[in-house]
Amino acid sequence: MRIVVGITGGIAAYKAVTLVRLLTEAGHDVKVIPTANALRFIGSATLEAISHNTVDPDLYTDVADVKHIELAQSAELIIVAPATGSFLARTAAGIADDLLSNVVLATSAPIVIAPAMHTEMWTNAATRQNVETLRSRHITVIEPGVGRLTGNDSGAGRLPEPEEIVQVALALAGPRDLAGYSFVVTAGGTQEPIDPVRFLGNRSSGKQGIAIARAAFSRGANVRLIAANFEANEAFDVVNVETSNQMAEALASVTSDIDCLVMAAAIGDFRAESVSDQKLKKTPSTDGLTLNLVRTPDLLAETTSRLRNQSAQTIVVGFAAETAGSSDELAERALEKLQRKASDLVVGNNVSNGLVFGVDETNVVIVAQHENPQFVSGTKVSVANVLLDRVSELLAKR
Repeated sequence: MRIVVGITGGIAAYKAVTLVRLLTEAGHDVKVIPTANALRFIGSATLEAISHNTVDPDLYTDVADVKHIELAQSAELIIVAPATGSFLARTAAGIADDLLSNVVLATSAPIVIAPAMHTEMWTNAATRQNVETLRSRHITVIEPGVGRLTGNDSGAGRLPEPEEIVQVALALAGPRDLAGYSFVVTAGGTQEPIDPVRFLGNRSSGKQGIAIARAAFSRGANVRLIAANFEANEAFDVVNVETSNQMAEALASVTSDIDCLVMAAAIGDFRAESVSDQKLKKTPSTDGLTLNLVRTPDLLAETTSRLRNQSAQTIVVGFAAETAGSSDELAERALEKLQRKASDLVVGNNVSNGLVFGVDETNVVIVAQHENPQFVSGTKVSVANVLLDRVSELLAKR
């Protein structure tokens, strides 16, 4: 998607770097238009490096190309973040006196505005009226967050987190093939305590799972994310868990009315048989430590079996992290898990030598019964959308 990101002159302009990064990592072509005052807070070199496009906010360069009209007509989505009170006022009045305001005035693309200012400015009657005017023109104005502002004060007016802005914007402009469907996505890695300090865990970062949850939300789905041991500030429902038992409790809420369950979390296979309530210490006479481990529940198999017994039509997607010697071997192991767990789809990824953990790029295979394996490479966001394409097809056939 061709996206214009406008940045106006507020201290929150530094957060726009993360916004642009999230959009480019998702595969979008991002053109950044900062105002002159925005460049007082953040440099054009940074924006060019992150967006991979040149930054030229001057309305009076490339005049022969009618730059403001070309940008306005080619954009499929415009996001302005942060948006100052002045920008809201000028846009509501239809004033176009720089490149960004000209593009906003000339475009027919969806526009999402994320304001950021002090509470007194946000609650001022003039600002509230300007916001109402913009919304009456079908411009989406996101409510600012509440929290620490510039200086010592706190309150409403904080720029929403970049992840939330991306989700709202892409949900507005992207495909809506999952609208009305309900998704539950697990992500991250469980941790099983040994004592008050130590735990058994794994290296899952949760990046693939959260990419799936965000993509599903952007495509219109109602999403609940069960996040194991990572922070997630999202526009959809998030349930935080730590252990496999807590994950099981969260999954107990998955009933037959759920349309799709994506089990991307890495759930530990074993836990300590007994957990010490005191820190286990080594002493001069200590040579080693023996832990008795017991198996944790197979939550994918158990949840799928329960749903099938309820005659649910829920699409179940499992994940298989394997140390495979080849792509064919990875596909074989993923297919074996598909059959053993009675899933509809299984995504296999090769974790040999620590591959895929904590990085943004991945290589996976998607397998389904009686179909050729589908090998997919790219960012975890792009892989998420390929997977959701498959899920969308299955949902349509139910």
